[in-house]
Amino acid sequence: MTWHALQKAARLARSLDPLRAAPEDVWASGWLLLSEWRLYLAMDPRDRAHAVRVAQALLRAYPSARGELVAAALLHDVGKAERVYRVWERVLVGLVPLGLIPWGPLGRWQPLRLRLQHPALGAAAILAAGGRSAVARLVAAHHHPGLDPEAELLYRFDHSE
Repeated sequence: MTWHALQKAARLARSLDPLRAAPEDVWASGWLLLSEWRLYLAMDPRDRAHAVRVAQALLRAYPSARGELVAAALLHDVGKAERVYRVWERVLVGLVPLGLIPWGPLGRWQPLRLRLQHPALGAAAILAAGGRSAVARLVAAHHHPGLDPEAELLYRFDHSE
């Protein structure tokens, strides 16, 4: 089994039980505006715990990272708060690589659609709540960073966690 597959399996195991999630919410609050903090708290605790791990790993590697990048790491999955995944949906959606999500009838299945659309949904929610535009821009780009070096870091740390 490859290292990436082992990481994916560990992340999937952590995601099964919301009661086992232990997001460091107090730590996260120091990086977010009040409007962003409210969005963060609306996230599933498993997604918050993942977001904190991403932000902390990013800071370990880049201690001088801009606050907006750290906030984007904490909010990168906020678009998923639009709908709670059932456990079996979380498992199935987590097993499908992003590039392989079908565009046919299965691609219209709401959990898969949300996985594809959550960056744009999250960015829109951040802006609608009065959050920082730089944070929204990074959240929108976290699956397809293009030439943006900060979005590339967010992508890399999200996928390595």
